[in-house]
Amino acid sequence: MVIGEPSSLQRRLIVGAAVGSMLALAGASMAIGVVLHWFVRGQLDGRLDDRIMALVSEVHEAPGGGLALRHDREVPPLDRLGSGWYWQVRRGGAVLRSASLGDARLAIPAGPAEAEGPAPADGIGPHGDGLILRVLRAPGRPGEPETVVIASAPKTALYGPIFEVLCHVGLAIALIGLGLVGGVLVQVRVGLRPLRRLLEQLGDVRAGVCERVPAEQPLEVRPLVGEINALLEQNAANLAHARGHVANLAHGLKTPLATLALAFDERGESRDARLAGLVEGMDRRVRHHLRRARAAAVSGPGRDRVELAGVVDDVVMVLRRLSADKGISLITDVPAGLSVACERQDAEEMLGNLVENACRWCAGRVRVSARREDSSIVVRVEDDGAGLTREEAAAVLQRGRRLDESQPGHGFGLPITLEVAELYGGSLDLDRSSLGGLSVRLALPS
Repeated sequence: MVIGEPSSLQRRLIVGAAVGSMLALAGASMAIGVVLHWFVRGQLDGRLDDRIMALVSEVHEAPGGGLALRHDREVPPLDRLGSGWYWQVRRGGAVLRSASLGDARLAIPAGPAEAEGPAPADGIGPHGDGLILRVLRAPGRPGEPETVVIASAPKTALYGPIFEVLCHVGLAIALIGLGLVGGVLVQVRVGLRPLRRLLEQLGDVRAGVCERVPAEQPLEVRPLVGEINALLEQNAANLAHARGHVANLAHGLKTPLATLALAFDERGESRDARLAGLVEGMDRRVRHHLRRARAAAVSGPGRDRVELAGVVDDVVMVLRRLSADKGISLITDVPAGLSVACERQDAEEMLGNLVENACRWCAGRVRVSARREDSSIVVRVEDDGAGLTREEAAAVLQRGRRLDESQPGHGFGLPITLEVAELYGGSLDLDRSSLGGLSVRLALPS
């Protein structure tokens, strides 16, 4: 394995199971070969032993001397010269042999002087071919030589059938091996399916579809799911604790700052403009960090979801009242059922900033629409005002920059909306509207 290459659990399981199966099949093949050898050799030895015992019962001394058989009839393959199927009987100097030997003789292997039955003694035949020999040494009566009876079979009679059977067995084992490998592939994929499902469930937690990983898991995965859920709960608690501290600090500063601002307003022209500006700047920073504390929730588990149509209706209703004296026509086109993965307070603030900005700069018409695009919900807020050039569009997205200093506000609306949208994995873009003014495109995850 290459150093640094990520290991694959699926690959390890498949390779391990495949190697184990192949080793088991190889061992089974060897065992089958051994059993076949033992079985075929036993059959051959039995056949040769039967021939030897038949020769012992049929051989006798011929009237003119020498040895002879009572029934001198050879059967195949003992009648074929050089077939390897031989027999030979020797008693003293007299030798009687099968027709397949011709004029040749079988060398008598060394062995015990006496034996209860035929004994194995493999050797080489007269034509240099390997033979399977069975030898019986029968002692003669007192004063008579022993009788040595030999029967043989060619080694091809042993290994030929074994090889033929092993070819078929090997093919069957190869097919079994392929089936086992296929079964291992299916088993591993099915066995690892809970891990893939767990990955999808973690993605749902990250996307805010659910707050915790479902506890209904296979027994082996439950401890892991329990630890993941415990970690999610701990992170959520830590996040809530940190957000609470930030909110408490910001709220603790807001009241003194509001009191100072009111005191400066009451002093009228005699107020210190520099100190009033500092108080105003501090108030902006407190509000800004309050927004960031809320938006930081997106990094925690269990992100909220809010239906967009309700938020747009609430924002438009408020701004219609605030801009009633301007006679602005506010048009909404937001289908029901569109939800965004963010907190309702953040959605209200982002849309409130955009719609309020459009009402401030429009000539009389503002349109709010929303559509689903892939995995995002895209909200467009358009007006029929003068619009912005590319340079102006880039400038208004910088915190604290205002193109018209005569208008109320601090220039934090669009930049903060952009920052909160990016924290949720969204985006904010400025373009020219078909109404003639500015078009703000806000994309949020669905």
